[in-house]
Amino acid sequence: MPTAPNHETYNRNNPTIAAVIPCYQVKHRIMDVLADLPELIDRIYVIDDGCPRQTGAHVDRHNSDPRLRIIYHEKNRGVGGAVVSGYRQALADGYDIVVKIDGDGQMDPKYLPSLLAPIISGQADYTKGNRFFQLGDLKGMPWPRMIGNSSLSLITKISSGYWNIMDPTNGYTAIHRAALRLLPLEKLDKRYFFESDMLFRLNTIRAVVEDIPMVARYNDHRSGLSLFSALLGFPGRHLSRVCKRIFYTYLLRDFSAATILLLSGGFLLPAGMLFGGYHWHRSIVTGTPATSGTVMITALLLLTALHLLIGALNLDIANSPSTSLQRLMAHGPERPDSPGDRKS
Repeated sequence: MPTAPNHETYNRNNPTIAAVIPCYQVKHRIMDVLADLPELIDRIYVIDDGCPRQTGAHVDRHNSDPRLRIIYHEKNRGVGGAVVSGYRQALADGYDIVVKIDGDGQMDPKYLPSLLAPIISGQADYTKGNRFFQLGDLKGMPWPRMIGNSSLSLITKISSGYWNIMDPTNGYTAIHRAALRLLPLEKLDKRYFFESDMLFRLNTIRAVVEDIPMVARYNDHRSGLSLFSALLGFPGRHLSRVCKRIFYTYLLRDFSAATILLLSGGFLLPAGMLFGGYHWHRSIVTGTPATSGTVMITALLLLTALHLLIGALNLDIANSPSTSLQRLMAHGPERPDSPGDRKS
């Protein structure tokens, strides 16, 4: 059985890699997933998330891979809760990179080298799959899933601050321990908002995220995330993350040109709406049309606000993290916590 590595002796040319596989109702596919995992994976954590079909016990009986370790949840915690259990154990055991792979067989192991390469080279802290990179690869994606992912991608860009990523619900990911140690794991969403919440949390610690083009393997396994539930339930959570991110980035941690543009535009927009609305209502009540000067002032306030907010948006798009945490921490001690995110 492999021994736990010492992360203090991290070798970029030969990092230790663990795989986290959350399992719920995937008993019929999990053995194929495990059989496909390449030798570059040093440890495999299978998390039985209170599975009624006892996937963990099934794996324990039929798989003798010495890399395997099974973690049992008495009650179902959701995909996010299961992944967090795996993350915690991988951190405790000292692995350098942790890959998350679903147990339904839709994530092709042949993409693992591509997923790991930017992290091993120090270019990125977190990588994730992107099924939208090549249009021809979308032929196999069910159209409801395509529409849902495209809509969620735009919303996630705004809430996470990673304007360069697509396919936010893609769960095929890898993360370096330098970023993983800084994340408030206890605050990550426990259910299907987990991947989107992960991106928001990564931005709060200024981790570098990179998309990896890949093609998903679709089978008869039905996704537990419904399009209707996602489009109905996710916007409110995204709005919460947008407000937190703006506060953290442009008010708490730094004060930049984007801050001035946001504050100015955020003041002038409601001011213009209130001013114009008041005079519009007054003209209806009195029967006296608003003067051209009143109309011009309203238009000037609204157009100026729009211009300022667009300027802030451009600065926000350009503000994506560019230097990986593992490179920054190579010149200093690792910080124990995620700064500025303990009360979110």
